[in-house]
Amino acid sequence: QVQLVESGGGLVQAGGSLRLSCAASERTFSDYAMGWFRQAPGKEREFVAAISRNGGIRDYADSVKGRFTISRDNAKNTVTLQMNSLKPDDTAVYYCAAESRRWGTSREVSSYDYWGQGTQVTVSS
Repeated sequence: QVQLVESGGGLVQAGGSLRLSCAASERTFSDYAMGWFRQAPGKEREFVAAISRNGGIRDYADSVKGRFTISRDNAKNTVTLQMNSLKPDDTAVYYCAAESRRWGTSREVSSYDYWGQGTQVTVSS
């Protein structure tokens, strides 16, 4: 069982930046591909970014490409989402997730086995 804890959310003005972190309890963190998803009120949970086990493959939703950067530190069991040039449309609860069945990455919610509790990101206009 992998426990994931997100941190770093908050309120920021449009154009600002936030850095989300996700800490994993699993000692074999490098066995898991990691993803970030978000869910706005009344909407389905959507893919934001994902990173492969060794960090060699990174994938981003078109809506965040060029503004967000996903990274991981396997020695510290953490995955980070640096979010720049934030827009009001980025407002959502952000979740990190882990899955161990593939070497690459996935954009599908159903691919991920473990989820954090989420952290709120609010971008004001």
